[in-house]
Amino acid sequence: MSTATGKDESMLFCDYYKQWITIYKEGAIRSVTMKKYDMAHQWIVKLAPTLLLCDLDRNSYQKLLNDYAKEHERQTTMDFHHHLKCSILDAVDEGLILRDPTRKAIIKGKQPKDKKPKYLNQYELHKLIDDLDLPAEINLDWLILLIAKTGMRFSEALALTPKDFDLTHQVLTVSKTWNYKGEGEFLPTKNQSSVRKIPLDWQTVMQFAGLIKNLPEDKPIFVKGKVYNSTMNDILARHCKHAGIPVISIHGLRHTHASLLLFAGVSIASVARRLGHSNITTTQKTYLHIIQELESKDIDIIMRSLSNLS
Repeated sequence: MSTATGKDESMLFCDYYKQWITIYKEGAIRSVTMKKYDMAHQWIVKLAPTLLLCDLDRNSYQKLLNDYAKEHERQTTMDFHHHLKCSILDAVDEGLILRDPTRKAIIKGKQPKDKKPKYLNQYELHKLIDDLDLPAEINLDWLILLIAKTGMRFSEALALTPKDFDLTHQVLTVSKTWNYKGEGEFLPTKNQSSVRKIPLDWQTVMQFAGLIKNLPEDKPIFVKGKVYNSTMNDILARHCKHAGIPVISIHGLRHTHASLLLFAGVSIASVARRLGHSNITTTQKTYLHIIQELESKDIDIIMRSLSNLS
């Protein structure tokens, strides 16, 4: 049935959402992000298969969020809400829905699980590096070391070729990623800010000068067949356990790198550039706990300095 405006009142919300992501998102976003939109669609089909778009109001939308929250933590529910909201606001603009049903939505969720350690301190990182097997040929332990020293994302590190190392100027160029979740090919970086040059310490320069000397210029140095994130996490976990330190993920090495820089007094702006964050706000949100800890130390220093003025 169509209204006087020609809008189809019988369209299901799940069908509208599928149509919306096909038109506006397919081909415009990275495949990893697209999978999140597709997953959101699957949850709509599961939780509200008969919900009509024209019946989507604050009550029905809140019920959908509540049902989703029964099986997910609050942050995951918030992400689900954000994935749906953009399409719903477009439906409001098109006159398919009279009012914004997402307004004043309440985000609930299951109690978060105990969080695993996200990063190592300097002493723990030294113990990890001491436990690595670093021979004269490239292996995955060298990948662990390089991520720890540069803060690169796993996909960025996998995409490195000998040509990306400017050993004369002690600089590493990050300009692409490796599609390890898919067919195994080069892909663009996460965003334009992720394209960057990372200064390297002289020791890393000397080590990699020998390691990449006879390797093909345009081939990824760490990829030998299919590479899995889980495999790298298993290798790293084995080293962590053997070294007697907290077990972290491969992405935790990126957090470790950033944390050590912040504790060493490096500015947030410099850390953001090194990590390839699109803006400083991302860095501030990710490392808020460290920044707050550093601010507490700053206050102590300020108070001591002021007390000496008497």
